[in-house]
Amino acid sequence: MTEEFVVDTPEGPGLWTISPAASRGGTVVALGHGAGGQITAKDLVVLSRLLPAHGLHVARFTQPWKVAGRRITAGAPALDRAWLAAVEQVVAHVGADRLVSGGRSNGARVACRTQVESGAVAVVCLAFPLHPPGKPAQSRAQELLASRSPTLVLQGSTDPFGSAEEVRAVLPEGSPVRVVEVGGAPHSLQPPARVRSADEHWRWLGDEVLAFLGLLA
Repeated sequence: MTEEFVVDTPEGPGLWTISPAASRGGTVVALGHGAGGQITAKDLVVLSRLLPAHGLHVARFTQPWKVAGRRITAGAPALDRAWLAAVEQVVAHVGADRLVSGGRSNGARVACRTQVESGAVAVVCLAFPLHPPGKPAQSRAQELLASRSPTLVLQGSTDPFGSAEEVRAVLPEGSPVRVVEVGGAPHSLQPPARVRSADEHWRWLGDEVLAFLGLLA
């Protein structure tokens, strides 16, 4: 069962799609979509189905620019303003006492940039876009490193936006960022069938997130 919850933000209305846990309180895992994607991305859907059974609310956020039907993503400041306003409201809505921020691709960038201000106790990044494809010099490492809380990065080994190896290479000693390589996977985080069946793969990905969140207890 899911619930839709419209929120007002400085950038216009945004939309939460909430998969609640059995009871109020506890932790809400707030997830944002990518620049060209939807909250129906497979990895976001998998987490929304898996985590509530383990007592975690999952809320997937549709940014105001997409709610408004615009085709081009808003700039970083607008995305961050909308996200910060929205997460405050969804935490209150589900009665959570802890926030975990995250998202896929551009949503992961937003979560990292806003971690300190949002008060998120952890961040989950699904395919962090370290750089534009073919342009490693245009690094977004500082956005990833803006998170001061434990941060999980699930990154494909063949991601053109930055492989798991590339992400590890930008981490300073003592960084709270943990990188888990998704073998054979591109930016979608879906590896070829020869590597792992789809069902097995998504169960594995969900288990990696659950194990990470379990360390926060």
